[in-house]
Order: sequence, then C-alpha cells, then structure tokens
Amino acid sequence: MNIEDKARPNCAVVGVFGHPQASLIAYYALHAQQHRGQEAAVISTVYFDEKKQKMRYAYNRGAGLVLDVFADNKIFSDVLIGSAAVGHNRYSTTGSSSRANIQPFNMSYHSGILCLSHNGNLTNTKTLRTQLINEGTIFQTTTDSELFLHLIAHSKKPTRLEQIKEALQIARGAYSLAIINEDSLIVARDPHGVRPLSIGRIKLDNGKYAYIAASETCAFDIVNAEYIRSVGHNEIAVINQHTLETGEIESHKIIDKTPVAKHCIFEYIYFSRPDSIIFGHRVDKVRRKLGKNLAQEAPEIPKEGEKIYAISVPDSGNTATLGYAKVNQELGHNTAFEIGLIRSHYVGRTFIYPGQNNRAFKVKTKFNTVKGVIEGRNIVVIDDSIVRGTTSNALIKLIREANPKRLAMRITSPPITSPCHYGMDFPSKEELIANHYKTEKEIGNAIGVDDLHYLSVEKLMESVPNDEGIDYCTACFTGIYPIEIEDNSLKKK
Repeated sequence: MNIEDKARPNCAVVGVFGHPQASLIAYYALHAQQHRGQEAAVISTVYFDEKKQKMRYAYNRGAGLVLDVFADNKIFSDVLIGSAAVGHNRYSTTGSSSRANIQPFNMSYHSGILCLSHNGNLTNTKTLRTQLINEGTIFQTTTDSELFLHLIAHSKKPTRLEQIKEALQIARGAYSLAIINEDSLIVARDPHGVRPLSIGRIKLDNGKYAYIAASETCAFDIVNAEYIRSVGHNEIAVINQHTLETGEIESHKIIDKTPVAKHCIFEYIYFSRPDSIIFGHRVDKVRRKLGKNLAQEAPEIPKEGEKIYAISVPDSGNTATLGYAKVNQELGHNTAFEIGLIRSHYVGRTFIYPGQNNRAFKVKTKFNTVKGVIEGRNIVVIDDSIVRGTTSNALIKLIREANPKRLAMRITSPPITSPCHYGMDFPSKEELIANHYKTEKEIGNAIGVDDLHYLSVEKLMESVPNDEGIDYCTACFTGIYPIEIEDNSLKKK
C-alpha cells in the first residue's frame, strides 16, 4: 500500500562521458535524483579490458536506495571502471519489480556494446512485443525498455546512430534515454518531449570538460556540473571525443518534422525537485506561481480581526505555499506562512499491529503536526494533488487532532480524472476520488475539510512557461492524450 496519496515518479536517468571517475559521478547524480525512484538502482560502465585487449561493459545493480546498492566503495574502484557510465533509479510503471527488470540494460551485439537507461512509457509496447516475438526474439524482461535493445539490434542500418534513430522512430510514447557505447554518450527525448532531460559539463583538473546528462539538474549541482541546456524534444544528441576536444555536441532529429512539444505538466506540479531546472525553466519559480494563482482564484478569507495560517504538505507543497501566503496577504487577508507539518524522510517498511488503522498509522510515520501552530487557528493546507483521497483523508484527521479552529485545503492542480500512459503511476479511473464526487464541496466533505478548492486548468496553464513551440500534456486532468496509444477508446488531440 502506498504511504502517500500521490502519483509516483517515473524513474531517473543519468549519463556521464569523459570523466575518469564516471561511475562515481553517476552515483552522486542518482543520489540527488532519489526522489524519482526508490525501488532499485543500477550503474553500467564501458571500459577497455587491458588483459583481453577489447572493450567491455560492467554493471552493479540491486533493489533499494542508491546508498544501499553501492555501499561498498570497492565497486567503483574494482568493478565500475571506465570514463563512460549510465545509471538509473527505478520506480516501476511497466513490468514487475523483478531483478531482471532493473535497468540500465546492457548488450553486446553485431555493432558493439550498448548500455541503455530509459525514463518514460511506450504506448505501442504490445504491438512491438508481439511483432518481435513472432520474429523469434526472446525477451528477458517484462518492461517496455527492453524493446529499444531489440529494435536497435534488429536494425539493418550501417551505423549505430542510424540504428538508434530507426528504433526511436518505431517506438511510440514517452522516452528520455541515456545510452553509452565504446566511444560516445547518446541522449534523446521523444518527438513530443514528455519527460525531461538536460545536459551539463564538469570541469576537470586539466582544464578540460567531461559531460553529464540527467533527468533533473539537481544531479548537476551535487557534482559541480554546469548546466548547458535541455535536450530538445525530437532530438538525439551525441557527446563523443570530438565534443571533449571542441565542446560541440552533435544534434540530430528523430523524425523530420518536429511536432509541438507536450511536456508533462506534472513535472512542475510535483515530480521534480524545486531546485531543478527542467524543460529549460526553474521548478521553484513555477511552483511559486502555482501558489500565487491559487490564492488569486481561491483566497482564504478570515473573519474580521482573525488571521489565516498557511501550512504546506511537505516537501512538494512548500514552495507553492510561500506563493499562496504572499498573494493572500497582498489581497488584504491577514496571512502567515507557518510550518505546521513535519515530515520524516526515514520511513521504511511499517509493521501494523492487530486492530490498528493501517492508513492512519502510515501517515503518522511520515508526518507529525506542530500543535502550537495549528491549535485554535484558521488553517489552510496547501498540497499539490489528491489522487485516491484515502491518504488525504488520513492526513486531515491527523491535523484535526491538533484542534484547528477551521481547516481549509487548496490544491495546486486540477482534479485528476484520468490515468497516465506516459510514465506516471496514476491508478485507474475507478480509483480516482474526483470520479466519485461531482463537486469540490463533496470531495472536501469526503476528506474532512471545511472548504476545498482545486486550481483550474486555465490558471494552471497560466502558471507554467509558455515558450514558442511548447505545449503540455494535461491528460490526467482533461482525459485528452496527445500521443497515440494502443487503446483506441482514449481521446486524442
């Protein structure tokens, strides 16, 4: 059972090229992106085997957190050697949680070595898998990411770049990829650029630069990397020896005509860390604007002579709450930002004794109230989303135990009404609370607050960057899916 009523993140990827300690850089980059997946972690490297006089790959993988999987420092000195590495933090959105499904996936094939990490979900998995099985392909995993390896290996194109390009043209859906081979790091985002991916560089002691790519730029900060740019949607970027010498990054299109981007809007709402740059923009700035627009649309108004105390559901709600409190105050409503909930970051497996409320106990292991902030006061709680509503209900009960005078809730996204097919672990339509009640008042009553308001789709779109040629996937709110998927009953625009 999930401990929080949230959409689950959709993995993190990292690629490093030209660094003498590439695997160690990848390790720290994955650690910084741990929030995107805690199920498993892997790092693969490519290196030259002096004894056998040939290029080889090595990897280390395991279930759990990055710090646990790579606890033995000899892994970096004795196993994961080489100046190129790819890594992955897994949260399974397709395929089971088995060890075989943990990526990066590695292969030696007719054109050499290839190690691949994938963030996202393909939408034509069933069709491709059936086609490949009929052609004699034997699958080792149940995840869609393995399809890339088989499509690349089956390609008749003369170069590996062309093989990769052909595979990406066949695949449909959301993918951000980091791939290493004997002589390059290749990164790519699908034609609609649903998932984020950025490129940075690290200055070495000799004055030259190594290069890094990662889902979020918080991975750059921990290794003192300089942010260069986002990988474009519909782009394959190649970083090789020429890049190390000149700083020039090769750029190729996946398909000839680049469509309008459909960035995942939930990356700004919840997934990404506020200190990251994704899709070329700072998450912190967007989250503050979400909170500000929420206050403009649904201010919390105190009675004369009273005060509103705005508290966040940490950590994703923190920045938005600052924006909400600021604008609510500017609108003339006496408002203060307060820390009313404390989050524990060390929640592991919980064991429930007989008769105990499972959901309520799990909420209490993760959150505790600051009773002096809440008791006898008018509280407005700011959160980013409500999915099933079960944990929101348990959280509100926890806050009620601290005896607020009034308890309202504001959500920095619209009601979630549809599942995601591009990499987020949203439940089915039947499990979503917004599909069980017709109004905000009814949902508010169900979770136990005095007043509830969601940010409208219109205000949400006003809050996110509006660059030319860029749009957003809002399927979880609107039911409109921008990329064709195998279920023809779903809407598409």
